[in-house]
Amino acid sequence: MGEDAPGKTQPMRLVDGLWYGRHPLIWPLMPLSWGYTAIARLRRFAYRRGWFEVQRLPVPVIVVGNLTVGGTGKTPLVLWIVERLKALGVRPVIIARGYGGRARDWPQVVGPDSDPFEFGDEPVLLAQRSGCLVVAGPDRVAAAWLALQLGDGDVLVSDDGLQHYRLGRDLEIALIDGKRGLGNGRCLPAGPLREPPERLKDIDWVIYKGGTGPDCRMRLEAGELINLLDPIRRSDLSALRGRRVRAVAGIGNPEAFFAQLTAAGMIIESWPYPDHYPFSAADGRRWQGLPVIMTEKDAVKCRPFAHPDWWALPVNAVLDPDCEQGLLAQLRALLHR
Repeated sequence: MGEDAPGKTQPMRLVDGLWYGRHPLIWPLMPLSWGYTAIARLRRFAYRRGWFEVQRLPVPVIVVGNLTVGGTGKTPLVLWIVERLKALGVRPVIIARGYGGRARDWPQVVGPDSDPFEFGDEPVLLAQRSGCLVVAGPDRVAAAWLALQLGDGDVLVSDDGLQHYRLGRDLEIALIDGKRGLGNGRCLPAGPLREPPERLKDIDWVIYKGGTGPDCRMRLEAGELINLLDPIRRSDLSALRGRRVRAVAGIGNPEAFFAQLTAAGMIIESWPYPDHYPFSAADGRRWQGLPVIMTEKDAVKCRPFAHPDWWALPVNAVLDPDCEQGLLAQLRALLHR
């Protein structure tokens, strides 16, 4: 492993040790975790009993989310879903939270050339990859109505938002990291969970990314490297086999990205950053001297100050055959209700 991003990796290691290990700091945090768990259960109960209003939309709504903090492959799965929906002859629209976006007014329509610092990195990536209308905003209901008003869509897909109960949904999909699982099984802040584990019993599809999940499984398959300065330039991963590269990742689980490059035969210097890290030209100056490989999500923020030997690695969701056929059948049934 090479040099790490100064001041960024120690908190990440502490969190990993706390949530996915046996760190003694868990015990003073447990009372806060119990309180968080009680509030999460009460909130869900209130929505189910009708004490809080749920907004139903005139089109089917699919929510792709997770129970844990951090990335589990939601965005690639959303792209997989919208491609299958388009193949079925319908017009999907996408909503996303716009996490990290500094725009003052929400919701906002996000295009392929939108500023990721204004609207968030994931919505910009979704707009670039999907070809669909994408609307971002913390209020999922407001984003959904704007998307339907502008996009004339037949179905709405929400990237994240499993806990945004005010948005009515017809199909819930939860992703779990097949290697990390639910960590220590505790809710925030003593563990990585946004909701207690029993929430999984009410979810339509639970999909495990990587590892050896018990049911439906998904893996992320790497595509060709895309040059940041000239996206027409492509390169196969094998072209860098045996070469030393700098691997940059500001995602929820950067180690998975680094392992993917190592498995492809590269000798990597790993540069992990926190999820949604706001990269700048100053960061980029520290990476000079070697080819730089980064995730697509990071590339949308680094393209304005990119160098000729910087590359983005796109990934595509690939589901196990039985899982794929079952989910496709559910999508068809949802569209014909």
